[in-house]
Amino acid sequence: MNSRLKPFLLLLPFIGLAAHAEPDSRDMEQLLARSLQAVSDNRLDVALNEVDSLLKIHPNFKLAQLVKGDLLLARSRSINAFGDAPNAPQDRVQDLREEAQVRLQRAQRQQPVAVPRYLWRLNSKQRHVVVVDTSKSTLYLYENVAGEPRYVADFYISMGKKGADKVVEGDQKTPLGVYFVDSFIPQAKLADLYGSGAYPISYPNEWDKRQGRNGHGIWLHGTPSDTYSRPPRASNGCVVLSNSDLRRLGRDIEVGTTPVIITNGIDWLSESDSTERGTLLQSIEQWRNDWESRDTDRYLGHYAQDFSTSTATRTAFAEQKRLVNSGKSWIKVRIENLSLFSYPTQPGLVVVDFEQNYDSNNLSNRMHKRQYWQKRDGQWQIVYEGAA
Repeated sequence: MNSRLKPFLLLLPFIGLAAHAEPDSRDMEQLLARSLQAVSDNRLDVALNEVDSLLKIHPNFKLAQLVKGDLLLARSRSINAFGDAPNAPQDRVQDLREEAQVRLQRAQRQQPVAVPRYLWRLNSKQRHVVVVDTSKSTLYLYENVAGEPRYVADFYISMGKKGADKVVEGDQKTPLGVYFVDSFIPQAKLADLYGSGAYPISYPNEWDKRQGRNGHGIWLHGTPSDTYSRPPRASNGCVVLSNSDLRRLGRDIEVGTTPVIITNGIDWLSESDSTERGTLLQSIEQWRNDWESRDTDRYLGHYAQDFSTSTATRTAFAEQKRLVNSGKSWIKVRIENLSLFSYPTQPGLVVVDFEQNYDSNNLSNRMHKRQYWQKRDGQWQIVYEGAA
């Protein structure tokens, strides 16, 4: 083995390339791994050809540029470290080392066969769902197939410079929680930093606000025109994809509908989740029945003592419900397009999203509603409720 090439070997082992017509993150990572495998086999010319293939696809792939520079340097002298070019800025080199490690770890992982435990139930309008694992710098895309999530693809992402679990404005962290895509901003309306487009998400959500978390402007967005990808920790809190991956993802994102769940390490759906989902669905149905019964005390029994809306405490909410129900001779409530998402950072908390059809003797109302149900002392209770 050529001693000049030892720094590359720290980035292996290698897994084979799966070719596609339009290279995505996985394709690029497999090409990168193939180049480094050639290095380990002491085939520098082959390795150089492979990395040149990467650069033909994406000339601004800075990691590939660094590997090529090392390969050319290895022809003339020994390399003591990955990214050993003279006078190279060490902070940038370290960023690229981290990207190389993350990408090669991704290249070794198989496509997931299990379902993330957060996806308890998708409604028919949610044709896709996004799950971001900040610990693996990976965004997973799932398709709704007859109500069951099915893996479609995954993409390399960058997150906040200071990591995950955003708390306050300016902390340069990516939030963790259950969010929804709020809008789309086209490239023509963006600074070059944000690349080919941006999808703002609903941070801070209702639970974030309840916990005193703040900040704004958390987006899924692309990269500058002179950059294929950014290091694993590079944004001010946004989730960043390559422009080509963002365009691919954009085919399946629906504004106002697509959920985006961000976690720091994915847990997978288990039998206990299925059991809890069943008991929660029973509690939701009982809540609906108790509302229709006009037994206000029984109805209010579903609401936790620390329940609140965006504008009212439980006490004010209860007073208003008693007043309204006193004028009703009958009530009918239908729930449609119900979805359930287990919260990634709070055990026993589930985001319940649905369309509510309310009819009574003197009022009819249609609204998109969101509730947060939490299991406390073995009982599911509503801790937040409001329009979605």
